[in-house]
Amino acid sequence: MAPLVEMHNIVKVYSNGVVANNGVNFEIEKGEIHAIVGENGAGKTTLMKILYGSEKPTSGEILINGKHVVFRNQLDAMNAGVGMVHQNFMQIPSFTVAENIVLGHEPTRGIRLDKRKAVNVTKDLSQQYGLFVEPTAITETINVGMRQRIEILKILYLGAEILILDEPTAVLTPQETNDLFNAVRVLVEKGKTIIFITHKLREVKEISDRVTVMRNGKVMGTMKTSEATKEGLARMMVGREVFLDIKKSPVKRGKKVMSVDNLSYISETGRPMLRDVSFNLYEGEILGIAGVEGNGQTELIEVLTGLRAPASGHAAVDEKVVTGKTPHEVRIAGVAHIPEDRLTNGLALPESIDDNLIVDRYSKPPIRHGMLLDQEEIEKNGNELIKKFNILTPSGNLPVSSLSGGNMQKVVVAREFSSNPKILIAAQPTRGIDVGATEFIRNQLVKKRTEGTAVLLVSADLAEVMSLSDRIITMFEGEITGVFPDTSNLEEKELGVYMLGVKRQTAQEMETLL
Repeated sequence: MAPLVEMHNIVKVYSNGVVANNGVNFEIEKGEIHAIVGENGAGKTTLMKILYGSEKPTSGEILINGKHVVFRNQLDAMNAGVGMVHQNFMQIPSFTVAENIVLGHEPTRGIRLDKRKAVNVTKDLSQQYGLFVEPTAITETINVGMRQRIEILKILYLGAEILILDEPTAVLTPQETNDLFNAVRVLVEKGKTIIFITHKLREVKEISDRVTVMRNGKVMGTMKTSEATKEGLARMMVGREVFLDIKKSPVKRGKKVMSVDNLSYISETGRPMLRDVSFNLYEGEILGIAGVEGNGQTELIEVLTGLRAPASGHAAVDEKVVTGKTPHEVRIAGVAHIPEDRLTNGLALPESIDDNLIVDRYSKPPIRHGMLLDQEEIEKNGNELIKKFNILTPSGNLPVSSLSGGNMQKVVVAREFSSNPKILIAAQPTRGIDVGATEFIRNQLVKKRTEGTAVLLVSADLAEVMSLSDRIITMFEGEITGVFPDTSNLEEKELGVYMLGVKRQTAQEMETLL
């Protein structure tokens, strides 16, 4: 039998000359779970967008069930049975689950939405595929895992036989990931075919039947997952040996450098995002914060770094209060910050790489002399950091926007690490970057901790939090639900129940551990 999907000699060249796909050949068998892995810019998402009809190939052909097809748009792809679930959910928060699932293809009674039929359709799909949702729930009130199910049910409602899942576990807890994998297996049992784009090699091994590795717009190889190793896949992705396991010396905790006491924050809409959060941070440790996104971690980091003012409570560095201060004043107190959103809060995109590397030190010698900036020192600083942090660029004079996502992140990391901070606050430090850059940044965080810096780490990647942290705090709905002082024997599932608020430690239990 012919493969279900065949993509022959796919080439995609953008108008700026970037070659995203360079003669890619790719096949999918009916009823398999096929993983696609590769670094940022490897071309995997572009290839899948071509299959989904949202990008047009420069050349090449696609066959489905042995028949040549041309997709002018996503509707053509959906009519051929191809659906894609993107990382960013496309939902209307104020609509019910059922209304979001039928959106754009609503069952009607006369000219009005037939709500009862929408609910029944949702129930039927939910039960058929084991993707249980509450049809009448308002979407903005449900958790991330449930919202992802909406996206999958939407394309099943439209008749998808081939489901492309783009980084589907990026913001899920271990329990939600396990539920998703169980649902994926049910989909396959029901005759569906799954393409699974991910950067989590452990998940590739767990869920897929075959795996294709891409690098620089080309396919490096396709193999049975049972015959692949994580180390071998990483080597194919990056083109060199990659050390996936974090090696760090035993923690040598020094003095307390930050105290956070009863910190609360209320959002612009009146929702409490932080509720009496208290903890201490010490020299020479990495304190990790684990929680499903949207449970107060972002607000906590932005309050601590001066981007927001708390409703009550305070934080102090070396017993000097920093809450309510400007970001510049917080920096002067010795706090460096790798922000969650590097494009908005971490970089000035039109400015040069060299200039982005001095935004925290332009007012001090040797960069500044009186009223003037020393261009030679700016260039020298840039050259040193570009070399030390392996930022791939021909020149520090180029705009930082010319860099890949991973190299942009290295610019932020280089600036913050070289500021010689007492405290380094790292929010999602490896989000959206490739295996090689991730390995580098994680090792740099451990190096900083070993040198005596206090590190506060927030990451949606639970495996990252567990491998890097010396101590872990879990958060749910703006509250600390657990403190784990020994990470050596922790399991993801144990943390997951605290991240979901199913279990909580008592205030007395936590007090001695914070």
